[in-house]
Order: sequence, then C-alpha cells, then structure tokens
Amino acid sequence: MSEHQDIPEPGEMIYTPRPSWAPLFFGFAVAAMIVGIYGEGFMVRGWIYSIIGIVVFLFAFRALIRGSIRDYFRLPRKQRARGAVLPVETISPPQP
Repeated sequence: MSEHQDIPEPGEMIYTPRPSWAPLFFGFAVAAMIVGIYGEGFMVRGWIYSIIGIVVFLFAFRALIRGSIRDYFRLPRKQRARGAVLPVETISPPQP
C-alpha cells in the first residue's frame, strides 16, 4: 500500500472568471456588421444590418469590459505565497 502523505494546502489559488453571454453577443455583432457590407438586398438593406451590429457591439463591448473589471476587483488583494522546498543534490563528475 502507499504511505499516507500530508499534502499541504496550496499556496496560490486559481480564480476563473464568471460565465457570460457577452462574448456570444460580441461575435454576433461583429458578424452583423460584416453582413451589412456584403448582405445588400437580403430581406432588408445592408446598412440596417450594420446599424444593428454596431448597437449590439457597443452594448456587448461594454458588458465585456464591466465584467472584466468586476472579476478583477473580486480577487483577493493578497495571497500567502509559499515556495516549494527542493531537495539538495550534489553533482559529481563521472569517474574516469
């Protein structure tokens, strides 16, 4: 059987960002702006797609920035850093 080893608490934590719909809307907005250039005559005029894309783009970009700022400020200001203890090894040249 394996020996019981005490595993210490990690010194640094990983904090993932919260899930968001903003990147999806951001991609939709960029696609709508591009469709506005090439989609002339499909259902409505091309510039209408561009205007819709620009409006959604501005809201999605604002949501991305605000979410990033909120995620940054919810992180703890200080973490207790612990260095890893490395074993000391002696290196000797090979014997001739």
